Amino acid sequence: MRKILVTGSDGFIGRTLVKRLLTEGYEVEGLDLAQGDITDPSCFDSLPGKDFFHVIHLAGKTFVPDSWKDPGAFYRINLMGTVNVLEFCRRTGSGLTYISSYLYGSPEYLPIDENHPVKSYNPYSHSKLLADNTCQFYALNFKLRVSVLRPFNAYGPGQPAHFIIPEIIEMVKNLTVSEVQVMDLRPKRDYVYIDDLVDAIYRTIEGEPGIYNVGSGQSVSVEDLIKTVMSLSGIIKPYKARGTERQNEIFDLYAGIDKIRLSLGWKPKTSFEEGLRKCITP
Repeated sequence: MRKILVTGSDGFIGRTLVKRLLTEGYEVEGLDLAQGDITDPSCFDSLPGKDFFHVIHLAGKTFVPDSWKDPGAFYRINLMGTVNVLEFCRRTGSGLTYISSYLYGSPEYLPIDENHPVKSYNPYSHSKLLADNTCQFYALNFKLRVSVLRPFNAYGPGQPAHFIIPEIIEMVKNLTVSEVQVMDLRPKRDYVYIDDLVDAIYRTIEGEPGIYNVGSGQSVSVEDLIKTVMSLSGIIKPYKARGTERQNEIFDLYAGIDKIRLSLGWKPKTSFEEGLRKCITP
């Protein structure tokens, strides 16, 4: 039985991923703060590294507003933690799947493929960009078997409440909230359901290494998101934008997913409506 190490195994993506890996017959070892801090290289010393076939690196800090308050923590965990994971893989010969992020900034063209220029626009995205680039460096120079996934907007049951989909669902379902208010109704994003993202991760374990976007290939506006949640829940409320446009707002983006479809045989299976329904009534 092949053994997989999953960092961040108790997080939003990690919990679903671990269940999938166990179902597929892998032995799974989780690494979270309770087991060790990935910014400390010694946290890997107690792991039976020679037994790991593959490492899936999910651990990291993700909430963008916090990255402006404490950027050092984001570089320490997202970049240096990833370097420690790469060093572990280099020592043990394990393959690696790194879960990166949306790194393309304001799109120069749509759909956004993996050849689109990358850029950083806050400390969070900069820390992920540096880690993404470091993974590519190790793959090239140390001959590691590395796949980098760049998910667009993942969502699903159990997602932290500060993300837009659980936030809107809560406002719609909460009987004490008379009106749904958001910053801006116009921005459109590419949402990928958690089970589909986990399937993409799973396919990298023994699939062709590379850099892959993970998305649905289409975008949905905040206004359409609100309307769909209300339609699926049967709760209709007035809604409005507060008229506070975010600095450097991106008004439309969606992923080009031809590369992952052709190389790994992956495509999203969950429609946006079906995914939202599972979030509303998990």
